[in-house]
Amino acid sequence: MSPVVLDCIGLPCPQPVLRAKDALTQGAARVEILVDNEASKNNLLRFARSQGHTATSADRPGGCFTVFITATTEPVAGPIDPEILRCDVPASPVIVCVIGSETMGRGNEELGWALLQTYVQTIKDVSPLPEKILLYNGGVKLVATESGALDALRDLQSRGVDILACGTCLDFYQLKSALQVGQITNMYEIMNTMACADKIVSPF
Repeated sequence: MSPVVLDCIGLPCPQPVLRAKDALTQGAARVEILVDNEASKNNLLRFARSQGHTATSADRPGGCFTVFITATTEPVAGPIDPEILRCDVPASPVIVCVIGSETMGRGNEELGWALLQTYVQTIKDVSPLPEKILLYNGGVKLVATESGALDALRDLQSRGVDILACGTCLDFYQLKSALQVGQITNMYEIMNTMACADKIVSPF
């Protein structure tokens, strides 16, 4: 007998579990469930095994999974443990963006400044957003100089991204009084933020 195939791509948990339960209740001997997140995959495996069924999974391209459930002749009676329906979604990684220069890349400085502004304007399109943006050396000019990056940085700050500019660097460039977005920070906070990050991204 061919298995019942359930395409649950895009469905939030616990919907894949509930659909698999319905198929098994209706007499399906084998069920294949396609899901696109690890939480749903793990919930399906826990559900099947808690009901006395056998279950395995296989990775698919694009971060998807197929869960294979084979029903036993004597499934466990009773309701589903609510714990199985809990969605354990992994926490997003802590991303920190580090900008330590007033140019992006090496070469023509005017081009590098233009590229850097475009880089900052594009950060909003990244998912997940960085938790913090650290600016030091010439990078502090982005928060204290009229440019195409200022509105983008204000927008990111409104979305919960911390904008932190090195106080020593602002003093060096005589820009501390010109700060227009973000907060002044120090080397300890810069170092600690980088040390605690899961991932650091930089335009260099």
